[in-house]
Amino acid sequence: MSADLRRRIAAAEVELHSLREQLQQAEQAEQQEAKAEDASHSTEAPPWPWPLVSDEYDRYARQLILPGVGVDGQLRLKKASVLIVGAGGLGCPAALYLAGAGVGHLTLVDGDTVETSNLHRQIGHAAARVGEYKVDSLAAAMRERNPTIQYTVYREHLTIDNVSRFLGDGERSEDKKDERSEDTKDEDRKKIDLVLDCTDHPAIRYLISDACVRAGIPLVSAAALRTDGQLTVLNWPVGKGPCYRCVFPRPPPAASQTSCAEGGVLGPVVGVMGVLQALEAIRVLVTVPPTESVPSPTLTLFSAGGAGGLAAPSFRTVRLKGRRENCFACSEDAPLKKLGSLGDVDNNGWPDYVQFCGGSTAVTQHILQPEERVSVTDFRKLHNQQDSTQKHWLLDVREKEFYNMGSISGAINIPYSKTQTGKAVDGLPSWLPEGITEETTPIYLVCRVGNDSQVVTRQLKTLGLDKGGSRFVGDVEGGILAWKRQVDSTMPFV
Repeated sequence: MSADLRRRIAAAEVELHSLREQLQQAEQAEQQEAKAEDASHSTEAPPWPWPLVSDEYDRYARQLILPGVGVDGQLRLKKASVLIVGAGGLGCPAALYLAGAGVGHLTLVDGDTVETSNLHRQIGHAAARVGEYKVDSLAAAMRERNPTIQYTVYREHLTIDNVSRFLGDGERSEDKKDERSEDTKDEDRKKIDLVLDCTDHPAIRYLISDACVRAGIPLVSAAALRTDGQLTVLNWPVGKGPCYRCVFPRPPPAASQTSCAEGGVLGPVVGVMGVLQALEAIRVLVTVPPTESVPSPTLTLFSAGGAGGLAAPSFRTVRLKGRRENCFACSEDAPLKKLGSLGDVDNNGWPDYVQFCGGSTAVTQHILQPEERVSVTDFRKLHNQQDSTQKHWLLDVREKEFYNMGSISGAINIPYSKTQTGKAVDGLPSWLPEGITEETTPIYLVCRVGNDSQVVTRQLKTLGLDKGGSRFVGDVEGGILAWKRQVDSTMPFV
């Protein structure tokens, strides 16, 4: 019995050994077949033979066929890094067109947030993004149009303290809070090839120009107000073209500096100037700068306004002189070149740009003494209680367009511009309301925010309308803005 079992076990072991060998052979055969199949399907694609990727030929097809661009120009755009300062009326169209053109790296700098009043002209923003940072809103619009390029945003205003971080003159402070978006923090930032000044303040324009001269970067500068705009390319070719100080050695008088909020602006006008900035930026980026002859710089002027209204749009190009021999920033012995790094302003003598341009706030802010002014709440009581024995004059010195949007009942509109240019009749200005000089009732003046009204108040006192101090002549402090905030929230204010 036991012998039979041993024989059967031995036979089973032989069969098991044979089965193992068969399994090993079968597995080896399967592996060889798999390798052969993989080899038949693993033919490597030949390397891409063209300088641009397939999507770029489709995306930029219409500009690639232009003689002024071509593949070489598109490659220059792809490698370029552009800084756009300002994400408003100028920055929106400029940034969107540069993104569409395929500029490889676009950086936005602006500390403002989107407001409803921006939407009529700042085409990169939308009603759904009101309240967001403008740089975030504009970057979102740019990504929708071209997600293939790099975007960096800084949620801060450009100032003399941080401009070196953007243009490279000075080391970046490690302990300074970085306001870039979290998804764009690349420590090895690419050097800026071109700057677009899309701001609306003279002090910032001079600062950006000076910084570009120091860093050796071309600058495309534009401005727009009311129905007019201007555009020029500065410091290009680098080291040869004029800077902003060459074109405008002195800033405009502080009293004449008007923002879009004060002077207004037509949306298409600022849009035209922003589009032209993008056009000039592309021209600079795709053009190999001349080494011998320097192209004559020009200033492009655009206007869509006429006497008292709109007119047929017109362009005019003014030929500019080259660099000024005694320019503070770009002349051969320019004082700017001898200053230290922008990163240490206090110790190196850099200009006070705000003071240079007349101050950061209106110079008329403190013309009157406190006793010559009345608060909006006190004036409301006087105005509501007036009767035949308590009559007073209320002169609204805002421009007609502001006055027509909404005014305090009983106010007489005397536009500020008329008070500064009106002709005299019998020694008195022609703009004075009839009868105001003979009466002794108080005179109150109101304007938009309480600055122009102070100027006109002082004018009336100089003319003697205060009757030697026996008649009150003063302004409503804070103007229509304060009236809206404290008295009547329905009052339109722009």
